[in-house]
Amino acid sequence: MKLHELKPAEGSRKKRNRVGRGIGSGNGKTSGRGQKGQNARSGGGVRPGFEGGQNPLFRRLPKRGFTNVNRKEYAIVNLDALNRFEDGAEVTPALLIETGIVSKEKAGIKVLGNGTLNKKLNVKAHKFSASAKEAIENAGGTAEVI
Repeated sequence: MKLHELKPAEGSRKKRNRVGRGIGSGNGKTSGRGQKGQNARSGGGVRPGFEGGQNPLFRRLPKRGFTNVNRKEYAIVNLDALNRFEDGAEVTPALLIETGIVSKEKAGIKVLGNGTLNKKLNVKAHKFSASAKEAIENAGGTAEVI
């Protein structure tokens, strides 16, 4: 196959319908909008969610709770993910991103106590759960809040 032999998949490309280009096109004069009425006008039509005056769905459904605008979401790291580092290593947020354990830092890194830790590590993170801190110190490492 050569570059000049490439063709798009059958049916994947459709020609744009140019309206208002004469009666022979089938979409001339009123451009497929019919005669008069709300939808024939420029800017016509109803807003999204409008149900013809009937009480719309978003008003019929119950409202619950609220969204806290000050909520902080932390990137979570479990203890068993830290076993990949060698003994005595210093685990920082930058190192966690570099190794791909965490994709991005968000509001900070939080270490949770899920799994077991077999290595002695110096872990630096923004938050630790009580069980994670205890497990790190039991393994002979340190848990430092930054």
